[in-house]
Amino acid sequence: MSINIVKGPDLVLSNSGGSIEKSGMKTVAGENGALASLYGRIDIDSSPAVRDQLIALLHAPHPRTVSIDLSGVTHIDSSGVATLIEALKIARNFKTELRLQGLHDRLHRLFEATGILSLFNGGVEK
Repeated sequence: MSINIVKGPDLVLSNSGGSIEKSGMKTVAGENGALASLYGRIDIDSSPAVRDQLIALLHAPHPRTVSIDLSGVTHIDSSGVATLIEALKIARNFKTELRLQGLHDRLHRLFEATGILSLFNGGVEK
């Protein structure tokens, strides 16, 4: 089994002199699947880069399973949620199982309340 570690560029976000937080995605791909670990704020500023990385991961070489670890996510907005839903749509087209994992209580409640969890057909690990 070969393992490739791909790290996307960190995005440094600052809100008018406030706290600076890095965000992005780290990926480990193996023979049968891949793990994409998201971290930081997944929002309007960082979600385009995360989207591009997820799409690239799903397009080559069509892993059977992709797990998205959200344990390092400190904030997610609607653009981040849209990115996850778009990744799910692409994964289904490629017959790839897309799983969410590492949902801390706040994210789990948000995804449950908005109905996002039901889209993943049980492919969610807390």
